[in-house]
Amino acid sequence: MATRDSTDSPRRRIVEAAVELLENGGPDAVSTRAVAAAAGMQPPAIYRLFGDKEGLLEAVAAHGYAQFLERKRAQLDPAPQDPVEELRRGWDMVVEFGVSRPELFAVMNRATGQGPDTAHRAGLEILRGRVRRLAAGGWLRVDEELAAQIIQATGQGAVTTWHSTTPDRRNPALLTILRESMVAAVTHTEPTVPAAESGPAAAARALRAALSDNADVLSDAEQRLLGEWLTRLAAESGAPNA
Repeated sequence: MATRDSTDSPRRRIVEAAVELLENGGPDAVSTRAVAAAAGMQPPAIYRLFGDKEGLLEAVAAHGYAQFLERKRAQLDPAPQDPVEELRRGWDMVVEFGVSRPELFAVMNRATGQGPDTAHRAGLEILRGRVRRLAAGGWLRVDEELAAQIIQATGQGAVTTWHSTTPDRRNPALLTILRESMVAAVTHTEPTVPAAESGPAAAARALRAALSDNADVLSDAEQRLLGEWLTRLAAESGAPNA
């Protein structure tokens, strides 16, 4: 018996037909009648499988996120030699996806269903992993949550601005400038710990260095206690094995 994810299942045929109509003709082209005809099925099948047109669009968004995540995971390097370059590559991939597939990208951003939300959160975890690697290497200029927000906002803003600009006025330099502005906003020009180091010791040294520039955040007693903990962690974690 065919499964729901089978390549020739009615559900998949309908979703792929909807994606093709969406990308070729925009949202107005995605009528239940047109989708059913393109999938070689009758309109009642759409209502039976998706409930209504909004349910179909949620499935289209989930399909888009699945493709998007596949590309992100294919690019993922769990131990990059240069986490700042990894950040650039990840940002470029998101923007390229949005620029090349505007209608699908827009539907994905509007989706609120459980399927798209689960995929969206999986994508965010990949982004947060990149940000954590930057922090552990001493590259991060701002806190991790703000860094993730800046990366997301500049990527989505770049795509929105690109598509709201008439084709004759679009300049690819805009995307490069926005990317480099994002990199400058979230990273130091040099790491606060040696690039060859990683793990708890490097993270402890990175945090200790950052706190030295933000001494007024903590009381004197809190600074002394945290400094003692960080110094011990940096020394013990960095000690060579016997």
